[in-house]
Amino acid sequence: MVAVRDVVEKHGWFATLYSDRATHFFHTRQAGGKVDANNVTQLGRALKELGIQMMPAYSPQARGRQERNYRTWQGRLPQELRVRGISDVADANRFLREEYLAEFNRRFTVPAAAKGTAFVRLRRRDLDWVFSIQYQRRVNNDNTVTLFNRVLQIPKTKWRNTLAGSTVTVYEQLDGSVVVRYGPREVARFAAGELPEPLPKIRTGPRPLGHKRKAAAA
Repeated sequence: MVAVRDVVEKHGWFATLYSDRATHFFHTRQAGGKVDANNVTQLGRALKELGIQMMPAYSPQARGRQERNYRTWQGRLPQELRVRGISDVADANRFLREEYLAEFNRRFTVPAAAKGTAFVRLRRRDLDWVFSIQYQRRVNNDNTVTLFNRVLQIPKTKWRNTLAGSTVTVYEQLDGSVVVRYGPREVARFAAGELPEPLPKIRTGPRPLGHKRKAAAA
């Protein structure tokens, strides 16, 4: 998600993303099968909002090209980091941006058959919303919604005391913050460090056999 947003912000809108059928790109009913066009991933939903088509690779030739590219990165990049003594994520990302990508492109890029670019400048200002993880939730009677065992309280608004029974969208943004929206209205926002603690897990179902034995012994 982050990498695709970087491309869109730096270069603009593009027509098609050609990729393998990994689970972050597509849902498939069975491993190695055809993609489920009616069940999109979060990335698929984001690109659909931008009008970008996703094209899954089915042919062995396409997968072979991708795997060779992966092997090039996986073989070269760790050695480049080792030689420079880079051992943390921040320094590695800085090296990728400022040195490695330019050198990689200089050595391996093949000149295009035609001049110009197919990218189109994107003038949208809502990329924070598009490139977020989105969940539909129904508001509880106490004006809360639950997200991954965390209870998010929606405060009262000037235009409506409670949203109980309504459907809202919870946006998990790339910076770690969480926003709740009811249609176009933002009704709650939590910074990454302000999220409520997860609820403790409650054991359900039959008690373990050891518990029964102790009870019988007592």
